[in-house]
Amino acid sequence: MDEDERQIRQELMIIDALIHAMDRRDEVFQIIEDSESLDEAIRRVGQLLDVGELGSRAVLDLQAKRFTREQRHAVASRGEELRSRLSDGR
Repeated sequence: MDEDERQIRQELMIIDALIHAMDRRDEVFQIIEDSESLDEAIRRVGQLLDVGELGSRAVLDLQAKRFTREQRHAVASRGEELRSRLSDGR
């Protein structure tokens, strides 16, 4: 895997985490609210969405205004664009 493909796959992992979080926003917000610390929130969001620390941190860094349908569509479109650049389309 070359460096460009590695970067695309890393960005796709983050995009997938963001899309899952947007689809489950109520649960994500509740976990964040109920967590005692940032580390706990990162861990619990990761468990909920089945993503790693990088994906969890990206979700927690996401501003609430990004949870709109329009923004979800934009993120999903970026994911499709990146997938089209990969030879296996995954």
